Amino acid sequence: MTNQDAEWPGAFDIGGMRIGEGHCFVIAEAGVNHNGDANMAARLIEAAAAAGADAVKFQTFKADQVVSATAPKASYQQATTAPGESQLEMVRALELNGTQFAELKTLCDRHGIVFLSTPFDHPSVELLHGLGMAAFKIPSGEITNPRLIRHIGGLGLPAILSTGMAYLEEVEAAVAVLAEARCPALTILHCVSNYPAAPEDTNLRAMDTLRETFAVPVGLSDHSAGIEIALGAVARGAAVIEKHFTLDKTLPGPDHKASLDPVELRAMVTGIRKIEAALGDGIKAPRPSENNTREVARRSLFLRAALRGGQKFASDDLVALRPGGGIPPNEIETVVGRRAARDLAAGTMLRGGDLV
Repeated sequence: MTNQDAEWPGAFDIGGMRIGEGHCFVIAEAGVNHNGDANMAARLIEAAAAAGADAVKFQTFKADQVVSATAPKASYQQATTAPGESQLEMVRALELNGTQFAELKTLCDRHGIVFLSTPFDHPSVELLHGLGMAAFKIPSGEITNPRLIRHIGGLGLPAILSTGMAYLEEVEAAVAVLAEARCPALTILHCVSNYPAAPEDTNLRAMDTLRETFAVPVGLSDHSAGIEIALGAVARGAAVIEKHFTLDKTLPGPDHKASLDPVELRAMVTGIRKIEAALGDGIKAPRPSENNTREVARRSLFLRAALRGGQKFASDDLVALRPGGGIPPNEIETVVGRRAARDLAAGTMLRGGDLV
């Protein structure tokens, strides 16, 4: 379904910040890197705010409503968690309850950072909606779960849709469900669901495909190592960047190893803001800061030898030298054949008042 079908806005607000109009909305993905500890979750909020992120995002779920007893772990989870632990056991240990999320939302408000959390089940959707969350994030793994998508889309809040592991047709189907549910605004994030994702798998040009297909703001949920890919996405027009971060990459848990630490998160945010400033308005014209260099580096027409008043200028009388500020050399044909307004000494920089 295209933007014309759904009438999605090209720009919209999340928590008072405009998405799609030059400011890249940076989501610090805390996810489950609190390891089930609300105090650690609070420290993650403080670190995200200190790094300059626009939002901090968690994951909200009831493990028994998301994972079956027989579900295996992903390869990256097997490599970073206890080998004898099931996926269900792992996920249960990472749950926070409604009271804890309410406290985290209050802490975000206090720090001036947008609180977000991804719901993985219907009770979690209602919990987060009741907390007054500004937008809903739909994770890549739920893109083929229309009932959950419809529930989220019908709540009247903007949606952020991640598209890891998805074919374009699956994205189209999810977007159609959101449109039918009358979701008011949408941004779509390209994503590669591997931890970490290799640069050669990242395929940033897929953002262009999503933008052209749906005519909504697009961005990147980045699982690559380091910050370079995220910065490249911003230079390519990403309106949203989501990036996992942790307090300590050596902590036990599935996502710490593939996350940024607080220093790297700050460096990423700083880099994004520099790139935003560098993108500019696209108009090719001198910047005010260039004016001094422009005058010094450009040339003007100078006289090789003295001319008397009334004498005609010949081409051989003229030489182009620095600085600028006089008649530029590309206007030499407007000077040749005209007369000197008065006696002019050798080495004179010619100006309009020197000619008649």
